[in-house]
Amino acid sequence: MPSFLDPRRRTAICVLAAFAVGVLGTVGVLRFGPAPVTTRPVAAVSARGVAPAPVATTAGPARPASTSAPATATATATATANDDTDDDQPVELDASAWPDDAPTPEQVFSAQPDRVRASLARLAKRRPGKTNVYAIAFAGDGSEDVFRNEAEYLDRLMTTRFASPGHTLVLENNPATLSTYPLASWTNLEAALTGLSKVMDPKEDVLLLYVATHGGSDHSLLVDMDPIPLDQLDVDDLADIFARHPFRWKVVVVNACYSGGFVPKLRGEGTLVMTSARTDRTSFGCGADSDITYFGRAWLTDGLNATSDFVEAFGKAKTEIAAWEKKDSLEASEPQIDVGEGIEEKLAAWRKGLKAGPVVPFSAR
Repeated sequence: MPSFLDPRRRTAICVLAAFAVGVLGTVGVLRFGPAPVTTRPVAAVSARGVAPAPVATTAGPARPASTSAPATATATATATANDDTDDDQPVELDASAWPDDAPTPEQVFSAQPDRVRASLARLAKRRPGKTNVYAIAFAGDGSEDVFRNEAEYLDRLMTTRFASPGHTLVLENNPATLSTYPLASWTNLEAALTGLSKVMDPKEDVLLLYVATHGGSDHSLLVDMDPIPLDQLDVDDLADIFARHPFRWKVVVVNACYSGGFVPKLRGEGTLVMTSARTDRTSFGCGADSDITYFGRAWLTDGLNATSDFVEAFGKAKTEIAAWEKKDSLEASEPQIDVGEGIEEKLAAWRKGLKAGPVVPFSAR
């Protein structure tokens, strides 16, 4: 069919038409096409994804066991949970914080099975004919020394105060101990429990698990050694882990914000559960400038240096913490306890064969 338009005019019209189609297509995609992909923090990938993060209060210089509270640089301003991240922002792993003289993250990660096996191999054999207590200290957050301090102090307490050297396995996340201790991770906790079940007599001995880290209002625990991606733990995870291991007698201590939410899932016959806070309350004393938490000071150093009775030490700790919080005008954390059937009698049998050692002064690493 012949064209009635000049070729140059026809070309110009075609170009304009093509441009118009392109513009309309772009508008359609932007308006009606799929939403752009965004990245949200994922708790199982990085500690930064745990929300809300707990209170981070600061403490003064370490002191020997006493009834004095850890000094708090911030008072009522830190009485509510502190959000470390915005849920709408992508996770950023802080690789710059990795120590220059440490193995690489990949080397640390790949060394974990050997590290756990070596720690298990160093454990002392159980004392036959007696109730033994073996402990696992789990320091979950690698960004603050306060949790490391408590994990390593528990080891010293077991060794000296409770005359049980070689009865503690430390799992901790800290840049300074990447070549010393196994990481505090889900996998290592499972491996440690499996190994301990062969060192202990699971039907006669007592397992003590002390967890120190940040906690979320959803009753999750912060497990973080950036940039190594570590799975997070929540109350159901911890309950499932225990269900897979044959320990009849357990003492479970969770020192984290909102940790009271762990009581319903962990309670039971033969189990003593203690937490540093009510299910809907924060606890205090963590932070980059802190040496030890309120609960760590009150139960670990003050309570257990005064008595070898875990329940009695908890009562003393609860009273001390309430006084410290009142003095600092902080909302009461209200530590929780649940004493399962038979566990007090089992712990009494352990104490009967125990010759308690001297007081162990607290010192930060």
